[in-house]
Amino acid sequence: MRPSTPRRPLTAAGVAVAVAAALAAGPGTAAAGPAHRTAPQTAPAERVEVEIPGPEHGTVAGSGHIAVPAAGLGRPAPRLTGAAAEADGTVTKVIDNGPTADRLDVVVIGDGYTAGELPRLHADARAKWADIAAVEPYATYRNLFNVWTVDAVSRESGVTGDPDGGTVRDTALGSYFWCGDIERLLCVDQERVDAYAALAPEADLVLVLANSAKYGGAGYNEPSKTLGYAGIATASAGNEKSGQVAVHETGHSLGYLADEYFYPGTPGYERYTGQEPAEPNVSTHDAAHLAQRHAKWYRWLGEESPDGGTVGAYEGGGYYERGLYRPTDGSVMRYLGKPFNLPGVEAMIAGFYRHARPATALTPPGTTLAGDRAAVVAVPRLTGADGHQLTVRWSLDDRELPHLAGRTEVRVGELGLRRGDFRSHRLTVTVEDRTTAVRDPAVAPTLRTSFDWRVRR
Repeated sequence: MRPSTPRRPLTAAGVAVAVAAALAAGPGTAAAGPAHRTAPQTAPAERVEVEIPGPEHGTVAGSGHIAVPAAGLGRPAPRLTGAAAEADGTVTKVIDNGPTADRLDVVVIGDGYTAGELPRLHADARAKWADIAAVEPYATYRNLFNVWTVDAVSRESGVTGDPDGGTVRDTALGSYFWCGDIERLLCVDQERVDAYAALAPEADLVLVLANSAKYGGAGYNEPSKTLGYAGIATASAGNEKSGQVAVHETGHSLGYLADEYFYPGTPGYERYTGQEPAEPNVSTHDAAHLAQRHAKWYRWLGEESPDGGTVGAYEGGGYYERGLYRPTDGSVMRYLGKPFNLPGVEAMIAGFYRHARPATALTPPGTTLAGDRAAVVAVPRLTGADGHQLTVRWSLDDRELPHLAGRTEVRVGELGLRRGDFRSHRLTVTVEDRTTAVRDPAVAPTLRTSFDWRVRR
């Protein structure tokens, strides 16, 4: 159920220029395990692209991208003994909403937590997930998610670079601020992260929590080629604003959304002249052409958006001041603390359902049921303010049974099979999300699932 997607085209362009512009910009501007758990070290030359969070004392969501060493600082993993080694790698399901195959599994790995601090890691994981799950559409769909913790035990408390660039800590994941000489950029040894993430039953999204109150984070937004997760977001456990950084980064990894910020007056970023981008929230077309061509977010034009204002085509986005348009003036893909805009919500819901299904069959599909046996499904409850829920429909031999609508358990004796009928019939349940937050008909098939059983008297 894990998707494989091509590299996002906008993030790789002009990395050095984007980073230089971001670092030069003032606050608020748009430019602004032990050895046995460690995979073989990545070659020093291997680098990975990460997104830089915006400055702490501003609202801009990001400051472009930079290539950093995949192996972080390249220091050896800490060697643990005794109780610390025993606790290392323990996996806990802190939020259980169903089987991994049917849920989007978030794996939280802490860094800079000693063995004695693991209870705080679990509390921090719950608190940070609560921050993320308070943002729509996470708030509505929180029951589609499982959350796991993997205990990565560090020899020392805290992480490298906190409180200053001269501070060095011996930690499980090698987390460090001042990555690429950028204080707020919090990088990790990605192979160490993978070694711990692999211990969880499944990882669709990985969140690394640093034992720190210092502002920072990073977005590793390329899908894992080995584990299949959508991306890694790093964040400071004790910093309130870092939860918003994580929300923004999941916009990339789960929603495939582009950044909507841009760099005013930056050479090379005055005007975009390339092809139509793949991301659903940036376009070379203005509102009139979006409507005319039935392109991108045209179905949302003129609608009031949660982030304020009306959906249209606002010039500036994807790092370029001109030539690219975004749906609204200021969603979370541009400013921290803002909600997703309507096209962004739609993209995120589509992303959720790439990893999760709207129902789980508790009675094995394909089996034959007779007598008093029942077909049973589990359907997650949605928690949105509008109160909408998943629809459940039953049919027998493709004939819908309206009186069973909404039921999650149906017994064979309730199907009205006639006495003397010894034939085998097909019982089907279809569970569907008919949310008004999705208008793209291409997404609709991913919002439903069906199960069949053979039934007889």
